[in-house]
Amino acid sequence: MIRVAIFFFCLMISSGVSFASGQVSPKEKAALVDLYNSTNGEDWNASWDLAAPINSWKGVEIKDGHVVGITLFMNNLSGVLPESIGDLKYLSNLNLAFNQIAGVLPEDIVKLDKLKVFRLEMNRIKGAIPTGVDNLKELEVFSMFNNFLSGSIPENFGKLKNLRELNLSSNNIKGEIPKSIGNLSNLQALGLFENKLEGQIPAEIGNLVQLKELVLSNNQLGGEIPKEFGQLASLEILQLQNNQFNSLNVLHNMNTKQFLVFDTDDNTLNPRFNDIQFERTRMADTKFEDENENE
Repeated sequence: MIRVAIFFFCLMISSGVSFASGQVSPKEKAALVDLYNSTNGEDWNASWDLAAPINSWKGVEIKDGHVVGITLFMNNLSGVLPESIGDLKYLSNLNLAFNQIAGVLPEDIVKLDKLKVFRLEMNRIKGAIPTGVDNLKELEVFSMFNNFLSGSIPENFGKLKNLRELNLSSNNIKGEIPKSIGNLSNLQALGLFENKLEGQIPAEIGNLVQLKELVLSNNQLGGEIPKEFGQLASLEILQLQNNQFNSLNVLHNMNTKQFLVFDTDDNTLNPRFNDIQFERTRMADTKFEDENENE
């Protein structure tokens, strides 16, 4: 009995040492190594020592023996994302913004059902957004502005009830804005600037009572502005310029004093540009700024 007790005590101690030294399962470690190899890890600004404990690798967050965060913002990643990234099933934060990642999004990325923050803005990713994006039930931020995305905005984005920020600006996205976007009751920022969107703005946008930023400029949107815009009492930033609207009459009935930014093609509406951080709101000002970020 004493020997058995000692054995289990030693097992517990060794397990504790394993977690303390930043170890994770072989499958999760293999996925991290794949990410390193697929994005030319040797050329990163801050590379990983693959022989060192994983908790010493820049930008990797570990909790209870699992990878829960990867933050490699502006770190000179290139190449493509590996399919095995879907094996990091405990991942809640993925921030690979301001790099040079190309290719398409891996299909298995929609297996990351614990993901809350997904940031891949200012890269060179092409192709369509995976249709299974609604599997990411916990998602709060989905930001991929300034890539080369094509296809349409998936209708099932409307199922992501926790989404607070959706930014697809500066891509090649076509089609109409899905009515289902109006189901995102927690949405605070919607950026669809500089795409090839067409059709009318859905009236359901008026359901987004928490929306603070709405950036739809530089598209091919038409028709009239929905009267439901009058319900957007929290809106502070509204940009609609460079579209094909038949009428902006609805905007004349809105209280423009509520806005920090108010930009349309109707000069009689007195555009407003208060002292704010434009790099976060006016995507036109950020386009291709990543060209020299990593010099």
